[in-house]
Amino acid sequence: MRAKRRKKKKWLRWLAGVFVVLLLGVGVFSYSIYHNLKQTANEMHEKVNWKSKKRQEEVSFERKTPISILLMGVDERKGDKGRADTLIVLTVNPNKQSIEMVSVPRDTRTEIIGKGMQDKINHSYAFGGVEMTMATVEHFLDIPIDYYIKVNMESFRDIVDAVGGVTVNNPFAFTYGGTYFPKGEITLNGEEALKYSRMRKEDPRGDFGRQDRQKQIIQAIIEKGASFSSLTNYSDVLAAIGKNIKTNLTFEDMKEIQANYKDARKQIKQLHINGQGTKINGIYYLLVPDSERTAISNELKEHLELSATASR
Repeated sequence: MRAKRRKKKKWLRWLAGVFVVLLLGVGVFSYSIYHNLKQTANEMHEKVNWKSKKRQEEVSFERKTPISILLMGVDERKGDKGRADTLIVLTVNPNKQSIEMVSVPRDTRTEIIGKGMQDKINHSYAFGGVEMTMATVEHFLDIPIDYYIKVNMESFRDIVDAVGGVTVNNPFAFTYGGTYFPKGEITLNGEEALKYSRMRKEDPRGDFGRQDRQKQIIQAIIEKGASFSSLTNYSDVLAAIGKNIKTNLTFEDMKEIQANYKDARKQIKQLHINGQGTKINGIYYLLVPDSERTAISNELKEHLELSATASR
């Protein structure tokens, strides 16, 4: 169990990865850095058979169409396709200069699109990989999912260390894995960030509190990656990214997003999905009321500048 939780945190590298690439500001650096960025982006690119069924008009980066990105933290091992143990949806609106971020609890019971059955949402990856996961999350939230970033969670610590550590505001003091985390603003290295985002049992909010700490780390990496102070380690950052992230965003996409969307990081709002835990046939699930799902869906639709309705 401990190993699984440890791996969950690395998904944030997707964010580190893509946003470091997007926010570094392609074009203002030397040719060698530009070349390394392009090489890393090409290494990250993975073409998938995906087109959102809920996107009526094509995304235009030039026209600054608000977009959505699904982050998947995946535990993949040899001989085992694995599960997407972390699912986070980001909606990015350059017009409002803001990002909205929502974690979809991995135990959420929903229809697995393409399987015709109800199961935990994170099982969609084991059943059908990236495409089935995108389709299932898109159906659950009733919003278009435009892009994905998949992170191999084996190397979460590397990216935090590569950007020189991250700073977060810890809401309460706790000890985990032999490390004490005092209340208040603390700076974490990769190993500490891993422990900080793993703790669950001492948190009165359980898995929801852990999700918030994961999102804290992501936000801190975004801010650190956008800072010129982290560029001294750019080769380490790119090396960590290239090995552990896959995305359907191309290098050209990233350049256009950097040019037209980078101010969206000025505001990052975190949303929460609440539900009731229960056991069905001896298996634990989180049951999310339709009213809760609809409220989250409508807020994300508004942020994406789509009509907010309750239809699925």
